[in-house]
Amino acid sequence: MRSGRRPGHVPGPRLGRRFGWLWAAYGTSALGTWLAFGAFPLIAVQVLDAGPAEVAALSSVGAAVGAAVAVPLGPWVEFRRKRPVLIGMDLARCAALLTVSIAYACGVLTFLQLLLVSVVVAAADITFRTASGAYLKTLLPGEDLLVANARFESTTWTTTIVGPPLGGAAAGFLGPVATVLADAVSYLLSALGIRAMGGREARPERRQAARVRAGDLLDGWRYILADAALRPLFFNTALFNGLVMAAEPLLAVLMLGRFGFAPWQYGLAFAVPSLAGLAGSRLARPLVARFGRHRVLVVSGALRALWPVGLAFLGPGTGGLLLVMGVEAGLIFCCAVFNPVYATYRLERTAPDRVARTLSAWTVTTRSSTALLTAVWGVLGSLLGPRTAIGLAGVLVLTTPLLLPRRTEAPLREPDPAPSRI
Repeated sequence: MRSGRRPGHVPGPRLGRRFGWLWAAYGTSALGTWLAFGAFPLIAVQVLDAGPAEVAALSSVGAAVGAAVAVPLGPWVEFRRKRPVLIGMDLARCAALLTVSIAYACGVLTFLQLLLVSVVVAAADITFRTASGAYLKTLLPGEDLLVANARFESTTWTTTIVGPPLGGAAAGFLGPVATVLADAVSYLLSALGIRAMGGREARPERRQAARVRAGDLLDGWRYILADAALRPLFFNTALFNGLVMAAEPLLAVLMLGRFGFAPWQYGLAFAVPSLAGLAGSRLARPLVARFGRHRVLVVSGALRALWPVGLAFLGPGTGGLLLVMGVEAGLIFCCAVFNPVYATYRLERTAPDRVARTLSAWTVTTRSSTALLTAVWGVLGSLLGPRTAIGLAGVLVLTTPLLLPRRTEAPLREPDPAPSRI
């Protein structure tokens, strides 16, 4: 404990130059991602004259196949230095996206290429997240992980606010392929930032078997399901994220179709509430310091489940727009408090030699469940109507707090790393 602190005051520690480069790289690539938000569907429609089924396949099939491709990469990442993996995944995403710009400029762009690129980007994104979580645990001591995750969360919401409007303007003036090119450049800059971190990273101890065996692919899931603390969080996040995201396309159908909201109004309905994400991410650490991690985890996890059902009452006009903004603001605020707390707890409860496999299994499951539920809710929306399907998703989300842990176990006692504070 440090002396001289005012009660209730939670300072923001300096996390060192190396974390600063990692944070900057994350922010750069996140901004590029949000600049290109919706670019692939727009290219498919405007350039390739794709129909609704093909557009849906870009998000659902691309994400699902990308998750499947990423499954063997978790064990592979575990026993390799993480910085080269991070740089490699950034360069892979950059190269894949550049092929879209080149093919478009040459007049040979096809829907199949868009689909394949979406698979590569999805697989590389999962692998990058896996390696970055494992690397963060070796870069910082446990006491700083919540601070770091809160900063990543605030950066996510900042780029969510800024990126789509700028990307929409760029797509309007220069075409959607321009934002894809910007996204590719952002990954290149991210790779350069991670390269600039410097420092030496120890090579993880390798198992006796040099090759990844078929049974190793399930190690991450085995570890999660065997841990009484991680298991409920795993099912909670997979179900919550899947149900919330499954309702988003149906909400777009209602707002842009039946109720006639303009595209800028639709964008505004999600951009403005993202300000609540900034507030929530900044409050996460002070709330934990005052009320304790378990209480913040459970209360924020329960409160975030109360909001989605409100979208079933959407109507036309200003009232409907304000309803969506209010519901999204409440949902985003609670998620922004919950996310860094749960991400930190997940790292603390995972053994250092299992982090990559655990994070890979977690992310693959979350992405796959989201893709599956999105497809199912698309069918339900056709059968029951968008409003009823949205309401059903909201009612099911209300059950997700039952999957929150009754208590949180103590972090695993592992020696803290001695990061370079330069």
